[in-house]
Amino acid sequence: MASLRIKRYLLTGLLTVIPLWVTVAVFKFVLGLLAQMGEPLVNALLAALGVVAPHTATALHSDWLLYTLALLLTLGVLYVVGFLASRVIGRRLIDAFDALLQRIPLVQTIYGGTKKLMAVLQNKPSGVQRVVLIDFPRRGMKVVGFVTRVMREEGTGREMAAVYIPTTPNPTGGYLEVVPIEEVTPTDWTMDQAMAFIISGGAVAPDTLPASAPPADAEALRPQPEPPAT
Repeated sequence: MASLRIKRYLLTGLLTVIPLWVTVAVFKFVLGLLAQMGEPLVNALLAALGVVAPHTATALHSDWLLYTLALLLTLGVLYVVGFLASRVIGRRLIDAFDALLQRIPLVQTIYGGTKKLMAVLQNKPSGVQRVVLIDFPRRGMKVVGFVTRVMREEGTGREMAAVYIPTTPNPTGGYLEVVPIEEVTPTDWTMDQAMAFIISGGAVAPDTLPASAPPADAEALRPQPEPPAT
């Protein structure tokens, strides 16, 4: 009896800690990426400070302080970029920067493709055109995906949906599947509901799961055009 009680308490404690551990792991991953973005600039600033005040630069050179400064610097830059992107002048500057990157072949492919994906995922879904269920990795097993584009197959003329499948609990990685439109099951889930479902490993989910056959018409699945910038 004592051993069973110990096992039960250990299992209960583990199940209690896992949500906190997943939350910390996701935040640690995201904050680590943000800190890495600002680390080169912080190192450059410390190097410049070392010329003027070497003792101060040496005192500031610690891992935790560099991490904190890099993180704060990145957050500040993101805030400024977001502020400028919401203004007409900032929008023009970003458009000019995009036009510059369009001239660099490899960079244009990566940057342009990533930006289009972010734009698609940021759009509010209309009806069932965005969040869907598909069979993956085999028939009978369903996963949540996001329709990013609908294409037509040469020869057969079939409508094919490009579906991005995020991984759990870190949705920044995933798979891209091209699925016949008739094999895609649309849902009425919002993006927030779908992301909560993915990050929580299915623990946070709507009360119902669509199981009816998807409509043959692909128009409902087409991503809506981006709203004009204001």
